[in-house]
Amino acid sequence: MVKKASNKVLQKANKEKNDEFYTQLSDIEKELRHYRANFKDKVVFCNCDDPRVSNFFHYFSYNFESLGLRKLIATCYKNQNMDLFTQNTSEKAIYLEYTGDKNGDKIPNPEEIGIIHLKGDGDFRSAECIELLKSADIVVTNPPFSLFREYVAQLIEYDKKFLIVGNQNSITYKEIFKLIKDNRLWLGYGFTRNMAHFVNKHYVDYASDADHKDGMIRVSGVAWFTNIETKKRHEDLILFKKYQGNESEYPKYDNFDAINVDKTKDIPMDYEGPMGVPITFIEKYNPDQFEILGNLGSYAPDGYSLSSAIYIGGRKIFKRILIRNKKYDH
Repeated sequence: MVKKASNKVLQKANKEKNDEFYTQLSDIEKELRHYRANFKDKVVFCNCDDPRVSNFFHYFSYNFESLGLRKLIATCYKNQNMDLFTQNTSEKAIYLEYTGDKNGDKIPNPEEIGIIHLKGDGDFRSAECIELLKSADIVVTNPPFSLFREYVAQLIEYDKKFLIVGNQNSITYKEIFKLIKDNRLWLGYGFTRNMAHFVNKHYVDYASDADHKDGMIRVSGVAWFTNIETKKRHEDLILFKKYQGNESEYPKYDNFDAINVDKTKDIPMDYEGPMGVPITFIEKYNPDQFEILGNLGSYAPDGYSLSSAIYIGGRKIFKRILIRNKKYDH
């Protein structure tokens, strides 16, 4: 049964394994323009992509020369069609290699793309795909939401640069949060209003007319995760509010010694202690300006975290990131 798209689609996809969310080209172009200098002479690997419909493969193959790539590799899981150019229904796992234009027309033609059969199923965890991963410099793709933890762990294990799409709530996963806290992973420039349009055959789009796109679904709560350096993450968040004299606006939690800040823009400039802020703070996180201490309402690896729910005046509060202002204004 086809399901309705909503702001809980990513969570449902995670549970139901309906993970084939194909990213639209405009969203890829919008994000990738910030990283163009990082791709010169690099091997790019798109290891969760069906090249027939993958706009990641399209973007990199059509911009191969302008980016100065050395090689583009894409792997296709076995339940997809045999190759990019036919309607062959053989269940063969493949990978594609593209090393640039050969005939001078600056278009990735079929005869210029190497199509190679894999022995296994093309799963990113397979030995064959891991060998391809080892040969790559940067991984760019939209991995299965249900396997996000495992997927990121593999990238970290093999010390790869990456730029990938994920559920914003992944920030609170203990494995992902630790990487953010340790400054080994951060958010990219992001989707407009944290919303993206995807191709996914399992859901029907009920977006408003203004946001509706034929053949696609609109999904809230998506983000770009990366370990490629960006200018954005070293830009100070401008703070204009004060704690002193406005203490009632920043209540303390019933069961944790920290003040609550409901909106990132309301972080006070004159408070040096721990503050609980929304998880969307990570979009504005500058490690030069703030220190991430822990989190509240998720898991507790140290004294700055609380695994149980947090409360204010007996009212349960949604998960919070615990931070400290390193540039506290006395």
